[in-house]
Amino acid sequence: MGKLILAHDLGTSGNKAALYNFQGQLITSYTYPYDTIAPANGYMEQDPGKWWEAVCKSTTLMMEAGAVNPADIACITFSGQMMGCVPVDKAGKHLYHALIWADSRYSSKMAGIEERISMKEVYHITGHRLSASYSAAKLKWLKENVPDVYENTYKMLQAKDYIILKLTGIFATEYSDASGTNLLDIRKKEWSGRMLEAYGISKEKMPDLYRSTDIVGRLKKEPAGLIGLLEGTPVIMGGGDGSCAAVGAGVVSIGDTYNVLGSSSWISNVAKAPIYDEGLRTFNWIALDGTMYTPCGTMQSAGYAFQWIARNLCEYEKECAAAKGRDYNLFLNHLVGQRPAGANNLIFLPYLLGERSPRWNLNARGAFVGLGAIHTKADMIRAVMEGVGYNLKVIMEVLEKERPIEDIIIIGGGAKSNIWLGILADIWQKKLLVPRYVEEATSMGAAICGGVGIGEFDDFKIIQKFNPIEHEIVPNKQNFEIYTKLYTLFNQTYEALEEIYDKLNMLSKKEQ
Repeated sequence: MGKLILAHDLGTSGNKAALYNFQGQLITSYTYPYDTIAPANGYMEQDPGKWWEAVCKSTTLMMEAGAVNPADIACITFSGQMMGCVPVDKAGKHLYHALIWADSRYSSKMAGIEERISMKEVYHITGHRLSASYSAAKLKWLKENVPDVYENTYKMLQAKDYIILKLTGIFATEYSDASGTNLLDIRKKEWSGRMLEAYGISKEKMPDLYRSTDIVGRLKKEPAGLIGLLEGTPVIMGGGDGSCAAVGAGVVSIGDTYNVLGSSSWISNVAKAPIYDEGLRTFNWIALDGTMYTPCGTMQSAGYAFQWIARNLCEYEKECAAAKGRDYNLFLNHLVGQRPAGANNLIFLPYLLGERSPRWNLNARGAFVGLGAIHTKADMIRAVMEGVGYNLKVIMEVLEKERPIEDIIIIGGGAKSNIWLGILADIWQKKLLVPRYVEEATSMGAAICGGVGIGEFDDFKIIQKFNPIEHEIVPNKQNFEIYTKLYTLFNQTYEALEEIYDKLNMLSKKEQ
């Protein structure tokens, strides 16, 4: 058997092919980009053919650059963007562009689905709310607007499932991705007849369900030639990117908690059963092991909010950083570090893209509240970082109703900022644990899945050896009082503006 695991991470902006050895070391990687198509407001599509091109190119270019022998590849496994809709026919041909996770074109019709099934019933069946973000709404849109595509759809797949089909000829998905469709009974781990009926979708269009660690098939001769690997190489299902990230972060035991601080951000932990919040503020995925769950809350604009203020208000700082030969982001972080906790009582609501968890309000928008003549640009940047922390604290408090959280593993691009991590630790009043790899967690989680699937690793706990905690951020108790007060005001500010957001949205609709 080979000695390397090939993990593909099909993200929103491109596919990353990565090779790991059995000791958990990243040997080499290569990312091949693809585009997102936005034909109208709320429409977000990608060409599955470009995914396949990216998988083939990233694999062959990586293998060539690293002089890797195809015989050294023990298995292929996957992480992939979730909550999409790829309609394919019996021959495995995609019939329409993939409607990806960010597509919300069916949002105006969701009230019709809720007339057929209550939000509370949906939440207890699927572990999620009704939302146009999920796969079911996208397939429903195809049925109503492109009926010939729906009628000729043999199976609806996710991104990684489509590539697995190309490699093996098998139509399949697994529990973690299926739990993002709004069609899976999350406790029974089977397609829900009640949900399929509510959406008016045929069960026959759903693929067979596998475990993430299953060898779903083996690489066929024709795709093996295109991808530069050996025919017969085992193909492991892998999982959705969120579930893979959890494993890659080292979150594999009951109570383990992590935060991904990227463009979006989420907090999640591991539980024996789904956690149902009375306010329906959080949701649940099935973990890669197929037995546990990862309750979760995701906010839309975290690193994105930081990038927004840096892009729109900090041109002078960018020039200063360049003139001094300093990294731009680190330069901004240095400025933030000079300002006091609480940003001189300035509050920022980080809802630039509307909000999912915990508000579930597409009309919500960003706002600075309390802005005065005393405030500097650095105060505003700090307020953005703090606003993200306050919003994530709401999610954390929901998860803590089930089990207290002592410390939090943190990954993602934002984990490189010690200033931001210190702010989060102080707001949450929790110790943060930073692992060795903060931006490789998703592909590493997929690689662990592959290693378990071929029997090389006993279980997912091997990740604690492969991605150990390297340093800790301890909260500063001197900042607890100011952040506790401002956290209360943050929530009160959102509640006070909620009606205004709705009125602004109505104005926007009239102007369109």
